[in-house]
Amino acid sequence: MRKIHNLLILVLIFFIIPNLNTVSAKSNPPSVSADGAILMDATTGEILFQKNMDKPYPPASTTKIMTALLTLENTNLDDVVTVGKKPPFADGSKIYIFEGEQITVRDLLYALLLESANDVSEALAEHISGSVEEFAKLMNKRAKELGCEDTNFVNPSGLYNDKHRTSAKDLALIMRELAKYPDYVQISTSLSYKIAPTNKSKEPRPLWNKNKLVQQYSTYYYDGIEGGKTGYTVQSEHSYVASAQRNNHRLVAAFIHDKNKTYFADAIKLFDYGFNNYELVKMFSKDEVVTEYNEKDLNVKLLASEDFYYIKEKGNDEKAVFNLENKDLSRESFQKGDNVINASISFNDKNIGTLKLLSDSDHIIKTNVSAQVISKMNTTVVTIVSLLLSVIIIALVIIYRKNKLKNIY
Repeated sequence: MRKIHNLLILVLIFFIIPNLNTVSAKSNPPSVSADGAILMDATTGEILFQKNMDKPYPPASTTKIMTALLTLENTNLDDVVTVGKKPPFADGSKIYIFEGEQITVRDLLYALLLESANDVSEALAEHISGSVEEFAKLMNKRAKELGCEDTNFVNPSGLYNDKHRTSAKDLALIMRELAKYPDYVQISTSLSYKIAPTNKSKEPRPLWNKNKLVQQYSTYYYDGIEGGKTGYTVQSEHSYVASAQRNNHRLVAAFIHDKNKTYFADAIKLFDYGFNNYELVKMFSKDEVVTEYNEKDLNVKLLASEDFYYIKEKGNDEKAVFNLENKDLSRESFQKGDNVINASISFNDKNIGTLKLLSDSDHIIKTNVSAQVISKMNTTVVTIVSLLLSVIIIALVIIYRKNKLKNIY
């Protein structure tokens, strides 16, 4: 009996106790097959997972998320696009638009995101910028504004070009911005759509969403998905970028140069990893009182200029802290709503951002105002005295010359 008892104890030690440690520990990051990949918190930009995130690859049709973003930023959905000569001849996937065909931006965006139509991407590019070449310049300009550092776009569709490159991180930055548009989310999560007959097409055009994460009857369906974009060419291999949101927490996942085409399953693994292990914390709300400044008889409430969030691992009880910059506000004049001082925010001894703080009241330094008035008065007096002296000197010169002339004659 004693041997059996000891054996049971050994079983508990070697099997049950290790299992308890595994449950309480944070999950390990998953593995993904794409050569470049990233999981980003959309609110803070914090990187939760990465694999060669800065290495540029040809992105194929994931390029179209930038085309969609620029379309939403520069047009209205009800605008009518008249198709030019070149778009109907675009290579690759298309919905077969015609020269002179008139189609709304809304219809074209559905075709762009659901059917990945290259002819549509060129039609939108010409509508916005006049040509594909000028639109590519706009794409690159916007990419830099979003913080992209490894991107060079040559066309709006993603057709392979050796100079057409981006990275997993840059794709995530673009999707982070695009996901802010409700129209994008509505279009990108639609299972199907039908373009009505136009002036050049008597038949309606049915469109189908190829993104399996939005297909409710698919084994890959993901609760909270906000849409995404796939891409593929022989040279580019497979790519995918998507966003998902749960409990007001949005994550962005991007995969590029994936020869195994496992991006749907890998996206689910990354999203689950992010939502299960991290949480978004709202530290301050816009116009919330952050602290008070009390120095040298000056009492001012300092308000947050914007909402401030940070990301942390679930189960971590530590909180972010802020430190005001060293600045003497008593010597400055300011008005209510002015940015008077900044606070640096840190978490786990790491700086995570800077928050501008606004004054809740006016503060006018009277001594400075008086000094300014006195200075202006002194300047005025000097000017007047100088003018008077000039007049007196001129008058004396005139009198002197008259007297001299009298003496001569």
